[in-house]
Amino acid sequence: MDTGQVTISLETSGRIGSAAIAAGGSLLEQRNFSAPMSHSREFLPVIKTLLDKHGVAPKDVNEVYISVGPGSFTGLRIAVTFAKIMYLANSKIRIAAVSTLDAIAQNVIEHAKNAALPDRFGCILDAKRGQFFTAVYQKSKTSESAVDGYEKIYGDTLMWAGEFVGRFAKSDNPVWLLGEGLVYYRDKFKCEGVRFFDESLWAPSASNICIIGRKLAAQGKYADPLTLVPAYIRKPELGKSKLQGEQVK
Repeated sequence: MDTGQVTISLETSGRIGSAAIAAGGSLLEQRNFSAPMSHSREFLPVIKTLLDKHGVAPKDVNEVYISVGPGSFTGLRIAVTFAKIMYLANSKIRIAAVSTLDAIAQNVIEHAKNAALPDRFGCILDAKRGQFFTAVYQKSKTSESAVDGYEKIYGDTLMWAGEFVGRFAKSDNPVWLLGEGLVYYRDKFKCEGVRFFDESLWAPSASNICIIGRKLAAQGKYADPLTLVPAYIRKPELGKSKLQGEQVK
């Protein structure tokens, strides 16, 4: 079949991974992995299923879009390695590297189109050690912003919950929050001046990676496959013995 431009999008930064296929600028299908944190086991079979179902051979893939973080260190490495392997197999493939926080933010646009959108909202991911990866978005008419109608005014940044609340929670202009960092730590952000989106909007998805990746591609913002690395923001955890005496900054 004549598929036109074919893209594979992969989201492995969050708890539930997913992959998506698009052709000719249209999303054909997204498939979620069957269980939390099963990325390494499922991403290749899911991608193969998508390609086979839609009659696409791996050589027909033109672009690969991935979430590069912040997020699960193992998950981010999976996505980056996949993108590099695809490039090594076909040097014509181009890669777009999407911020996980932008992918979560896209949920506000995709699933709240019939609701009044807030002036500001923030995305929260658990960074461990009591800290969080955060980004804050504000309504804007900037045409090149990753999330339609919003400019990222702060992020991707490592913060304490109290630091975030002190900086952005305002009773006269509440900041709305979403993101998987709230699953276990929502109470840390509860205060006057903070509101929460429905939990159904908290996770990133491959379809959102596709949407934002397509925008980056349209602007010519491709990643260099040879130097592409995950956006950890903070280095992965060291062994326990190496952490002894370490001061968290």
